[in-house]
Amino acid sequence: MLEAIADFDDGLFERLLEDVVPATGEVYQQMSKDLREGVIVPVFLGAAEQDHGVRRLLKVLRHETPGPDESAKRLGIAPSGEAVAQAGKLSISRVWRGEVAEGDSLGGKRVGSVLKLTGNQQKKARKAGLGDVVAFGRMDDVATGDLLTPSGKVPDGVAHWPTPLTPVYSFAVEAQNRADKVKLTGALQRLHEEDPALSFKQDTDVHQLLLKGQGEIHLKIAIKKMQSKFGVAARTEKPKIPYKETIKKLTSQHARFKRQTGGHGMFGDVHVDIKPLPRGERLAFSDTVVGGSVPKQFILAVEAGAREFMVESALGFPVVDVSVTLTDGQFHAVDSNEMSFKLAAREAMKEGLPKCAPVLLEPILKVNVDVPSDFTNKVHGLVSGRRGQILGFDAKEGWSGWDTVLVLMPQAEIHDLIIELRTATQGVATFSADFDHLQELSGRGADMVVQAHRTDMAEAS
Repeated sequence: MLEAIADFDDGLFERLLEDVVPATGEVYQQMSKDLREGVIVPVFLGAAEQDHGVRRLLKVLRHETPGPDESAKRLGIAPSGEAVAQAGKLSISRVWRGEVAEGDSLGGKRVGSVLKLTGNQQKKARKAGLGDVVAFGRMDDVATGDLLTPSGKVPDGVAHWPTPLTPVYSFAVEAQNRADKVKLTGALQRLHEEDPALSFKQDTDVHQLLLKGQGEIHLKIAIKKMQSKFGVAARTEKPKIPYKETIKKLTSQHARFKRQTGGHGMFGDVHVDIKPLPRGERLAFSDTVVGGSVPKQFILAVEAGAREFMVESALGFPVVDVSVTLTDGQFHAVDSNEMSFKLAAREAMKEGLPKCAPVLLEPILKVNVDVPSDFTNKVHGLVSGRRGQILGFDAKEGWSGWDTVLVLMPQAEIHDLIIELRTATQGVATFSADFDHLQELSGRGADMVVQAHRTDMAEAS
């Protein structure tokens, strides 16, 4: 530690070279100076539930951290002018300049009350001044990070609220009680407002609601808070992977749907060509029908039936990169209708796709791993153990002593990557990931995915 802070003080560096141990007070003074200047970030280890390290942290916050005047200066807020406060949900704000009292207007909103918080206790205050952290009542439209002034104008040159960190871990969540399904989304929105590092979205590919954040503990705390604060209990599970399937061979298939009941029956007859398309082409439908063997209004029904079946096909996953061409068919003047041809098309796809050598496709992500240069080699081993491919690495722009490693990795391997990555890098590395392409998955891995999916479907039914 002394060697680290000596990088910022020549006098301390010289004494360490001479094996002279500096006084404790001098070390604290130097660390406080370095902290104010933003060249070091202290890390404290403790356990709040056992009251380990809590008082030590509070002492540092009181004595070693920069005062509100210094922090305001760092943010670009001049010492004189109208009152300035920065909000954090639930309207918990810090005053950077001037004073704020009950009834004042901030950001176009009237301050209903000024409250000083001690744990769960709220105590009314007449006003709040420089450095005070208080709660403003009745300001529901205020968002975390908003800079509030009586005029509504943000002072020039003020540093922006930091951009929320990129999510690196996710859970699929659902309400334990079906009656809370609507309340669940509202509760997640409130959590996001209070902590922008939390986000959520509905994944339409796997039909799951995903809660995303900075790690397993971060999300577990959010789930616990959602139940205690908003009364919504939720179940969590590992997110599903949006596998797809495609085909490798072409085939021609004939199918007929015929049903005779009292009165009008049902009749539809189709001939289709099914063939693979290049990766990324999704689904294509066309027809080469001549002579009116299938009327135009029924051709649309054939397309609808084919597309509906390909939502979940031979292996149980949505089909992509396939072309279907209606080449011929027959209809009955009385018994044929759109539903008949739609069902005939589904039957043709059901019988034809298994003959086309169906294969499983898994999503591959492009991952940027940000890591201190001393740990870059460890990242290489971690990536290879997760079926990843390293494309290269370069110095991280603006970060001395850091690298950015560019990786292609299956989405199935990304769920708990952050846990292993932090373990290997003393907790400091992180990553961002985006979809890149679909890649064929074969062998035992594909068999296990298909079997697990069929088991899940059987249990759900």
